Amino acid sequence: MKKALPIAVLALVCVVLACLPGSRRLAAPAGETARATVVETDDSGVQLHGLIEFGTQRLKVRLPDGSVKRAHNELRAQLELDKKFAVGDTALVVLGDEPLVARDHWRLGWGALLFGGFAALLCAFGGWTGAKALFSFVFSCLAVWKLLVPLCLAGWNAAAMSFAIVALLTAVIMYLVAGWTRTGLAALLGALLGVGASLLLASLVTALMHVNGATLPFVQTLLYSGYADLDLADVFVGAVILASSGAVMDLAMDIAAGLAELARHRPDLPGGELFRSGVRIGRSVVGTMTTTLLLAYSGGYLTLLMVFAAQGTDPLDFLNSTLVSAELVKTLVGSFGLVLVAPFTALVGAFVFSRHASRHDSRN
Repeated sequence: MKKALPIAVLALVCVVLACLPGSRRLAAPAGETARATVVETDDSGVQLHGLIEFGTQRLKVRLPDGSVKRAHNELRAQLELDKKFAVGDTALVVLGDEPLVARDHWRLGWGALLFGGFAALLCAFGGWTGAKALFSFVFSCLAVWKLLVPLCLAGWNAAAMSFAIVALLTAVIMYLVAGWTRTGLAALLGALLGVGASLLLASLVTALMHVNGATLPFVQTLLYSGYADLDLADVFVGAVILASSGAVMDLAMDIAAGLAELARHRPDLPGGELFRSGVRIGRSVVGTMTTTLLLAYSGGYLTLLMVFAAQGTDPLDFLNSTLVSAELVKTLVGSFGLVLVAPFTALVGAFVFSRHASRHDSRN
C-alpha cells in the first residue's frame, strides 16, 4: 500500500492536468472527425514536378456506419506535410458536406499499441519503480502540454516558464526515484543548479551570437496564427533548457546515488573527500553523457548536414550559418550544463551526507 500511494497521487494529478483547459483557440475547430477506410483513389488531379506532387487526390471512403462517400486530399507540394492515400488505408476525415476532407492517415491505433507495449515492458521489468517511471513519463507530457505550452502562448516568459516546469518535473521524478531522502535532495539541488547555469549561459550566448528562435520548426506558422508578439529568443532558450534537462537529471542522480552508497559504507568520510569522490564519479559519466547529448541533437539536424555536404559548402560557412549556429548553441549549452551539474551535485551531496554523518557521530 505504501508503495502504491505515490503512484495513486501522481495518477490523480495526471487526471487533473488532463482536465485543464488548453490554450485559447484562435479559430473554430474544423469539425467532427471520424476514421474511414479508403476504398478508391483517383490521382488524375495530381501533378508531378520533379520530386514534388501537388493537386487534388480524389477518394472514396467507407465510414464506420458503412456508407461510402467522396473525399479529397489536397497536396500542397510540401513533403513534410503532404500525405497520399492508397486503397485500404485508414484515413482521418472531417465530416460534413461531400466531398469530405481527408485530413491525414490514422496513426493513433498503432501509437496506442506501441505505448501499451512500452508500458507493459517497463512495468514488467521495473516493477513498482517501472510503474512510477511510467506515471512520471505521462506527468511530464501533460505538464509540458497543459502548463508550459499554454503559459508560453499567453505571453509568459518562455525561458522562465521552462525552468519552472523543469524544476517541477525534477522534484517529482527525484521523489519517485529516491523518495524523501538525502539522495533525492542532493540530486534535486544539483540538477537545478546545473539547469540554472544552462539558463544563464543560453540567455547570454543567444544574444552574443544573434541566434533567435526563428530556426525552430513551425515558428512562422505560429507567428501568423495570431502570436506575433512572442519573444522567439526566449522560446529558443526555453527549448534548450527543456531539451537538456533529462540528461542533467540522469547525471545528478548517478552522482548522488554514488555518494549515498559511499557515505553508507564509510560514514566517517569528511565532506572534502566526499566532494572529491563525487567529482571522480562525475568524470566517469560525463564523457558518455555529453556524447549522448550530441548524438541526440545531431539526429534532429542530420538532413541539414547532408544538404551542406551535398552542396560542397565550406565548413566555416555552414558552421557560421544561423541554422547550424542555433544547433551548436543547443548542443554546447546543454553539454555545458551537463558538465557543471557534476561538481554542483558533488558539492551539495558532500554537504548533505557529511552533515548527516556529523550529527550521527555527535549522538554516539
